[in-house]
Amino acid sequence: MTIRLYDTAGREKRVFEPQDPKRVTMYVCGPTVYNYAHIGNARPPITFDVLRRVLSHAYGKDAVVYARNITDIEDKIIKASQESGEPISAITKKFADIYNADVAALNVMPPSIEPWATGHVGEMIEIIGKLVRKGYAYVGKEGVWFAVKQMPDYGKLSGRKLEDNEAGARVAVDEDKRDPADFALWKFAKPGEPEDAIWDSPWGRGRPGWHIECSAMAAKHLGKTIDIHGGGIDLQFPHHENEIAQSECAHGQQMARYWMHNGFLDMGGEKMSKSLGNVVLVHELLEAWPGEVLRFAMLSGHYRAPLDWTEDLLKQAKTTLDRIYGALRRVWEAEGGKARDKGVLRALQDDLNTPVALAELSRLAGEANTAADQKDDAAMAEARADLLAAGELLGLLTLMPKAWEQGGDDDGNARIDALVQARIDARAAKNWAEADRIRDELAAEGIEIMDGAGRSTWRRM
Repeated sequence: MTIRLYDTAGREKRVFEPQDPKRVTMYVCGPTVYNYAHIGNARPPITFDVLRRVLSHAYGKDAVVYARNITDIEDKIIKASQESGEPISAITKKFADIYNADVAALNVMPPSIEPWATGHVGEMIEIIGKLVRKGYAYVGKEGVWFAVKQMPDYGKLSGRKLEDNEAGARVAVDEDKRDPADFALWKFAKPGEPEDAIWDSPWGRGRPGWHIECSAMAAKHLGKTIDIHGGGIDLQFPHHENEIAQSECAHGQQMARYWMHNGFLDMGGEKMSKSLGNVVLVHELLEAWPGEVLRFAMLSGHYRAPLDWTEDLLKQAKTTLDRIYGALRRVWEAEGGKARDKGVLRALQDDLNTPVALAELSRLAGEANTAADQKDDAAMAEARADLLAAGELLGLLTLMPKAWEQGGDDDGNARIDALVQARIDARAAKNWAEADRIRDELAAEGIEIMDGAGRSTWRRM
């Protein structure tokens, strides 16, 4: 089984060859948890969930170790805490739970490992110390900075030269830096900043810079060289470029063997972003559409290409899924077949070509209808198996056809289960306000939570 992936660093499709087929490692940059995620934020978890499924098919589920981090310390989080008066931990716990519930509703499987940045400050300090001792970093008045000119091949991921890194091009001006492109490894605390955003370090009290977080978490949980590092194209520079600089200068070895980046989601021809105010929240979309519709719509475009997010795109996704589930319903009782068709798998092996894979899925639905028309029991059983196997790879067709026709809800609703578990966690932590908030949110959706001894269940009112 040959998998070909587009490597951003090499700027070409390459045959994927893991370091160890018994332990395939993948790290994907996760959310900064201070607000609700918009649908553009959902493209990386969906994209790399599909990749994880393909890798699991090739190497076995237990062989794939997938880490997706939570950034729970950052300037925006501090600002949210100062404005709301809530502790940082309360804000990050709330929005991490919401994020995980939202992506679960999109049929995104939980990562093998979900490291939180605040749990790895010690590892970050250790890497920064190595960089200072090796001469790659220096201490200024405002913090500790990485000196990009000390790394001869800085910019190799993005293709940017140092002279391109002028102020204003995602490079902040600061008189404390020796070069405008230098970036923060450690930021000294400022007056008025909350104590829960401050740690001790050999250079002074403060907090880590954003880029150092992923270097530390990836190395601790997956190793100093990992197989795949992924994220949105907006992270290619400066975040991933700076991760490479920190990690490779500190450890003296390649950080990742394959770099993968998904393209932007657009609305009205413009990149979707909070700064432009043209975002649509996952949370809100899930109130209007089944999670599988959102996932299907996302997969309708190739992950590296921009995708224009429109109401028509969602309507088309819903219509197509209705047709495919209708075909599955016609062969649903024909159990015992063996999946034989490899069309979807072949498409996904070719750099996750989901548009072709979805076309193959529609073809399988057509074959299921033909088998049902002919009342061919063996063909119906095989068609059922082929559809379900294809759905497993794509993260689709997770409901019984009857449940889909009734609105896409069943007792296994992943989002509701995740919210109920988040409420259990909140109650265990005596965070009664958060527990009540989740209960009220579910009640507004017609979901009643029933608390029992040591567990909670739910039902539709």
